[in-house]
Amino acid sequence: MKYMLLIQFGDAPTPYSPEEWGRLSEDEQKAVYDGYKEINETPGVTPSDVQLQPAEAATTVRVQDGKTLTTDGPFVAVKEALGGWLMFEAEDIDAAIELAARIPAARMGGAVEVRPVVEY
Repeated sequence: MKYMLLIQFGDAPTPYSPEEWGRLSEDEQKAVYDGYKEINETPGVTPSDVQLQPAEAATTVRVQDGKTLTTDGPFVAVKEALGGWLMFEAEDIDAAIELAARIPAARMGGAVEVRPVVEY
């Protein structure tokens, strides 16, 4: 089964928040980068080949009564906004959860949502 892992940075320090990122030592910053590299090299993982801009750069689109409505910013609270994603082909949800737990954001104040992919 394929799973999509949606990475939510939450309170995790990232280069997008230079002050918080700067509180990490160089070794800690390198460990975060190495952690993502390790995830991307995990068998069954198809990493996204793009990096998302910060949540503040998002535009949310809705259609209501046939009219397209746009709102600046993400629909979800910025704290929970999507920071990235990857696809993972695994035997079961437990394997996907195990991989999600290895994603640096999950242990640094963020979260990872694991969703099965509908296959036709």
